[in-house]
Amino acid sequence: MADDPCRRFFLDPAQTLQRRYEVLRAFFVEGRPQADIAAQFGLATATVQSLVRDFRASLRDGSPPPFFSSPNSAGRPGAG
Repeated sequence: MADDPCRRFFLDPAQTLQRRYEVLRAFFVEGRPQADIAAQFGLATATVQSLVRDFRASLRDGSPPPFFSSPNSAGRPGAG
């Protein structure tokens, strides 16, 4: 099977949380300029700046966004 659909899943995310994750990853992990990231994802540079600012604030407050949360992780029957 060709990996093109799998590659597109990461390079052109359709889901909002995944898209946000990829934008932040490109900035913090890859060290890419915000303008380049904005162009890749079809966003305004100001939007990327806001995502970066908000992510930093959420980490500072101890509440990072739930990029990878299990739908069953909270409130499971029998948990606790």
